[in-house]
Amino acid sequence: MISSWHSRAAQLDDGEPEVDRADITVALSLVPLVRGEMDELETGLLQMARGRGMTWQEIAFGLGPGTPQAAGQRYERLASRGTPDAEGPEQEGFGPWLARRPGAGL
Repeated sequence: MISSWHSRAAQLDDGEPEVDRADITVALSLVPLVRGEMDELETGLLQMARGRGMTWQEIAFGLGPGTPQAAGQRYERLASRGTPDAEGPEQEGFGPWLARRPGAGL
C-alpha cells in the first residue's frame, strides 16, 4: 500500500483520492508497529536457524551482506529488546479508518 502511494505520487487513476496529510500521518504511525513485527519475525527465524544447527556464517549469508559476528550481534540486540506492545495508544482508532480506505486489505 505504502509503496503504491509513493510510486504513483504524481499520477492518480480516475476517481482515485489523493494522498493527503492524514494518510501520510497514519502511514507514519504504523511504521513502529511494523518494525516491531519485523523484529519479532527476524528473532524467531534466527532462533529457528540456531535451533536447527545453522552456523552464524550460514545465517549471515541468509541475512545478506555482513559477517557471522554481525549476525550474532544483531540477534543479541533483537533478543534483548523483547517484543514491544503492538497495541499502543498511538494505534487506537486507526483500525476502522484504515478499513474504510480505498484499497484497504491489499
